[in-house]
This record gives sequence, structure tokens and C-alpha cells, in this order.
Amino acid sequence: MRISHLILPALALLLSAADEPQLVPDVSQREVEIQYSFTGADLLLFGAIVYPDGRRPDKPADIVVVLKGPEQSITMREKQKVAGIWVNADRARFRSAPSFYAMASSRPIAQIVDERTAAIYELGVDKLQLSPSSLNDSAELDRFQAGLVDLRQRNGLFVERPGTVEISDGVLYRARLPLSARVIVGDYTAETFLVQDGRVVAAAVRDIHVRKSGFEQFMAVAAERWSFLYGLTAIALAVGMGWAAGAVARRI
Repeated sequence: MRISHLILPALALLLSAADEPQLVPDVSQREVEIQYSFTGADLLLFGAIVYPDGRRPDKPADIVVVLKGPEQSITMREKQKVAGIWVNADRARFRSAPSFYAMASSRPIAQIVDERTAAIYELGVDKLQLSPSSLNDSAELDRFQAGLVDLRQRNGLFVERPGTVEISDGVLYRARLPLSARVIVGDYTAETFLVQDGRVVAAAVRDIHVRKSGFEQFMAVAAERWSFLYGLTAIALAVGMGWAAGAVARRI
């Protein structure tokens, strides 16, 4: 095979990529520390749109930012009242539910992309691919998924803020997304999507690390590394506090 047959397609690919705009994103905090007084955080996602030769399109582009936490396997259970007692009834298991999901966009998603594109890039809580592993029928799975979304929205773990991304001069953008006090530790991703004429033309990702610090970090490390001693200490503290409470009650 001639070398030119390999070089020419590569050059064509590079030239076509050079014609597309690029994103230069950043986030106000790359590390979030969780302490006993942690009440949540307000993250600023910002950046710039770099157009080829500095030429901006006649029609303004749209920006969508998504902050996503580590994925979890979760089982949703439905309770029913039987003979006056609430018991577990049907259930559904999802293999990859994000522990946290927040999205902001320059306009409502339905005005930016079609249903298929929104599903591909998971733009919106109703477009999340939760990978159900149970054998429930589609109607039942939809009900459980709606229940999961509602539960996490009420806990501040699923957030949507359409129309809140600010774009200045068609180049600079910024958006604020809340990080709930209920978030778990782990690696988070801040994704930015540039959309033109209903098509995602550029995307970029920044990593955010959420970790415990101070006494909380010490307790987490102790529970993981010295689980036996940690358990004995917890039992001893519980017994001691119970004895102390009993002694105070007897004196009163």
C-alpha cells in the first residue's frame, strides 16, 4: 500500500476537524472537600468557544453543561399495604444510575436538539440510560424510573436548569450548578457540549474530585483499613454512651 493512501485521508480528517469550533472549558473547583459542616457547593462552569479563523456563525450556538457523579447499581422497591401492614411488592434494578446529575443549557433542550440527539448524549434526566437488569415489562420499568428520578430530584441529586447558561458575545459562556450536600465521594465529570443547528459539533470534559477531609476522612480510612478495630471501637462507644445515659437517668 502506498504511503500517500494513508496520509491523504488523515490530512482530510485533520482539515475537517480544523473547520469545526473548539471548546476551552474550566470549572471553579477541581476538588471539593466534604467535612462535617458541608452543606453543598455552587460550582461555576465556564469557558470559551474558539471558532476557526475567529469567524462566528450567523446563528448563535447553544451550550449545554452536564455535571455527573459516579454511577451506582440501585434497586427500587415498591411498597403496598397488605392487611394494614406496608410490605415490599414489585421491584426493579438499575445497573448504572448516576449518583448525581445536574444539567444547565442556554435554552430548553427541546429547542436545541431532537429527541434522538438528546438520548445519545443523555441531555436531561428523562434521557438517562439506567441499564435496567430486571425482567420487568417496559411500562413497569418506566414507572420505576420515574420514581427514581422523582426521589433524587427531591433530594437535590438530579437537577435541571434550562435557559440558565449565559453566553457573552457568542464566545464566552458560564453556568452555575449546585452540588448537593448528599453527594457521595468519587470522581465527577463536568461535560460541555456546543450545539449548532441541532447538532453537537464540539464537546469537552473536566474532572472534579469529591473527597472527604478532616475527621470524616480519618473515620472513612479507619473503617476501610482497620474494619475489625473500627467495629470494636464503635461497639465500645455505644456501650459506654448507653451506660452513661443510664447512670444519669438513675441519678435524676
